[in-house]
Amino acid sequence: MCERLDYTKTSPGGVKTFGGVYSYIIQSGLEEVLVELVYLRVSQINGCAYCLDMHSRGLIKKGIKLEKLALVQVWQEAGELFSDRERAALAWAETVTRVAETGVPDVEFEAASYIFDGKELADLTMAISLMNAYNRLAISFRRTPEAVLSAKP
Repeated sequence: MCERLDYTKTSPGGVKTFGGVYSYIIQSGLEEVLVELVYLRVSQINGCAYCLDMHSRGLIKKGIKLEKLALVQVWQEAGELFSDRERAALAWAETVTRVAETGVPDVEFEAASYIFDGKELADLTMAISLMNAYNRLAISFRRTPEAVLSAKP
């Protein structure tokens, strides 16, 4: 894979603006691991190698066991490995990320609203939206994952 464009250098103002949203999410009160799990799941859905690598590494640094990390994409089948909040966040992330297919049905909104209050759900949706945007940048411009860079001689 060859990087097409380094958008961090060609559009530093845009990247800084996205960074402001990222900073807001970090201080929003949502649990860090929950947000990272959502970022990972969104990146799995979108097939973003750069973000998959980055968020997997981030979750490992935060102490998430490999068994849990390996089951993020099939979280529905992982029983109690994921908390109620994590399961609700992952379900919401999936329906919002696939908005063109799902239309984000009322039943999904009601399920998420049962677990998250209004501010949390708005912030979670902003985090999901931000990761979708980051995925589109990284995929479009072929951002190289750290694992690939570190494997080069």
